[in-house]
Amino acid sequence: MGPPRYVLLSYDAEAEFNGEDGYEETWATCADTENLFGDPPRPARGRYELLGCAVEGELSTALARARAEGSAPLGSFALETLDKKGERVDWWPWHLEDVRILGDRPCARDLSLRDITVEASESEDNGSDYPQCPPLSPGYRLLSAEEAPWGTCRDLAHVRHAPQPEPTEPPVRLLGCSPSGALQVALNAGEEVLGHAKVLRLDAHGRTVQPAVEGELTAWIPSARGTGLIDLTLEPWSERPPTGAAEVWDLWWKGRPSVPNLWARCGPEGREFWLSTALENRLHGRPDDPSGAVYHLDGRHITDERGFFCASGEAVNGPGGYFGCGLDALNDCLRGRWGAEPPFTLVWHDADLARTCLGVTPHAGYRPLTFEELLGFLAERRVDVRLA
Repeated sequence: MGPPRYVLLSYDAEAEFNGEDGYEETWATCADTENLFGDPPRPARGRYELLGCAVEGELSTALARARAEGSAPLGSFALETLDKKGERVDWWPWHLEDVRILGDRPCARDLSLRDITVEASESEDNGSDYPQCPPLSPGYRLLSAEEAPWGTCRDLAHVRHAPQPEPTEPPVRLLGCSPSGALQVALNAGEEVLGHAKVLRLDAHGRTVQPAVEGELTAWIPSARGTGLIDLTLEPWSERPPTGAAEVWDLWWKGRPSVPNLWARCGPEGREFWLSTALENRLHGRPDDPSGAVYHLDGRHITDERGFFCASGEAVNGPGGYFGCGLDALNDCLRGRWGAEPPFTLVWHDADLARTCLGVTPHAGYRPLTFEELLGFLAERRVDVRLA
């Protein structure tokens, strides 16, 4: 039947939260799973009217692009509520994410201003359903995700859509499980409540690759995969791993990659999950290379942002290596203790592919980085990028 692909551990949320060691017990090894993977539903998108806008910065640039092309991605932005003196009311602005500009028109109340129509998702971190302005407020200050000024708007209107029913997902099935420990005792005693459990993905050598899912064991039946084996049913509490995890875990089946660019076999979702797997398996305690080191970035497969971060992780830390999964994470890595510390040189081979692809094909309403923006970000942090 081959080595087990998953291990089932006892789970105690309180003990894990308190950082206790040794509370986990192995309950079973499992040959495979069913219904494990599932992409979370996309955040509900709505249409918003930004009324009476005076625009500046990147918002002005995106608005011009929308007029020329019919619509334009903008990324995320925040609305900072102002009081009657023009000072912000709350410390935490109200955010819209994956914004796409659909069009604009002159404001009926002031022809020097614009009414802008956008499609976007509300951030899960918003503290309210709507950013309410106090009496005599001039409206909102518009800010980029990095808090760069994008102008102001006098009012916000939202055309709300009817709520969609929550999708139902089948429980996870753990197949061909060999029970042990307290789980075996509970099964022998005929107990109906089997307990809380955590599932981890293994490689062919039995080493943990990554946590998979947590939940409640609710049922079991004898397994068709062998005498003494059982199939378990688990109702997840946590999010299931995305479908892209399946291809990544298959590529890590023989252990940490020993050759570069295995990530290039993955689609966009797989590349994104590859970065989380690389982070989970990063080599702790490895000292940074001395400042002034030279790293070689293989650019043959960098067709999107995820590809850049997959490739840069391997350039610094070898196959399967991690060195950031976005600009914020990259900025943290550049502060040291992640394999390299500036100043250093990054020789970017086959850079023309990234120059052509980066920032060209947005998904949803997010505007990805352009090649030039990425080079500028690295240069500001004392990374000498040499294009080859």
